[in-house]
Amino acid sequence: MTLWRRWVAANALAEAVGLGLTLGLTGLVIGRLESVGGAAGVALAFAAAVLSGVIEATIVGLAQWWAMHPWLPQITRRAWWLATLAGALLAYVLGYLPSTIINLMQTNDTATATAPLSEPPQAVVLLLTAGLGAVAGAVLSFAQYFALRGRVAHAGRWIPANMLAWAVGMPLVFWAIDLAFKLTVRWQAIALMVVALLLMGAVVGAIHGAVLVRMVREEMAR
Repeated sequence: MTLWRRWVAANALAEAVGLGLTLGLTGLVIGRLESVGGAAGVALAFAAAVLSGVIEATIVGLAQWWAMHPWLPQITRRAWWLATLAGALLAYVLGYLPSTIINLMQTNDTATATAPLSEPPQAVVLLLTAGLGAVAGAVLSFAQYFALRGRVAHAGRWIPANMLAWAVGMPLVFWAIDLAFKLTVRWQAIALMVVALLLMGAVVGAIHGAVLVRMVREEMAR
């Protein structure tokens, strides 16, 4: 199996399992923690949400290392896992921080907390999530770049490759979540999310995997 095929398959399965478990855990735990009330409940929910990123980072990082190892044996499993973990935790902190700040402000303002929020059009939401995906891709791949630097040609391409990949992949996740909430049958919602996460992982892996393959080939040609 070629590097690109291994990479795409590894990313698809790892994101389906890792991000699926993370979303499931977040949905089960955060609501209960927020019910504690006050700033303490908001802070606990934020901590739980960030720490849940360890699940996705570990599964995805180890799967990616398995995919690349035959071509990049000089990158250790521990080094790639730590790089993936560092990027994921930072991305989760930045991702959950705005909503956490808003929730903290609402705990001190009853009028704001009870005011209904209007949801923007889905096209606007998907466009915003594409931008969020680009930022998340840069954060996620920054530490991985240091693991790749000196081992592949033009390692700096890894960051924009991830930005593009997640700008495409992130809207798929948000679209699936929005659609899943509208389904009344639980198993249908779960099945939809599994398929969506598999697709997202494959799309993201296909994009930055193509760049990884090119960098490896150029390094071997030196």
